[in-house]
Amino acid sequence: MAKKTNKSKTLPIHILNGPNLNLLGSREPEIYGKTTLAQIGKAAAARAKSHGFSTLFLQSNKEGELVELIQAARTTASAVILNAAAYTHTSVAVLDALKMLSVPVIEVHLSNPARREDFRHKSYVAMGATGTIAGFGLNSYLLAIDAVAQIIKGKKT
Repeated sequence: MAKKTNKSKTLPIHILNGPNLNLLGSREPEIYGKTTLAQIGKAAAARAKSHGFSTLFLQSNKEGELVELIQAARTTASAVILNAAAYTHTSVAVLDALKMLSVPVIEVHLSNPARREDFRHKSYVAMGATGTIAGFGLNSYLLAIDAVAQIIKGKKT
């Protein structure tokens, strides 16, 4: 007997986080706030659920691991939300991985890089992203979830 597959099952939104974000809450709270990465993950999961999505929330301090997570999203994600942190400004490898995706990609930042040091004004991630949301702290992630939900639901109608 043939195995039934559920094609209507929605793939999770992958929320990927780069280096040093594991220290949120204690790392430069005057820039990044006091919210921890775990708190962001919990709030993101709740927002995604309100749109009918689940999340896969991951963090890595290693560029190669982040690239592998992006590559895996090619077949396992309905969208990618990426805070590449410092790799935003340095990683062509992250950009190349993003360019392989056919799902919406939203670049997020807790702070507003355009208001910070000059080297933070260049984003390789932006070149591979559908859009960018920055400067709203935790709300940057929530707004990104709202954006991908709109994009995905818009494609279905």
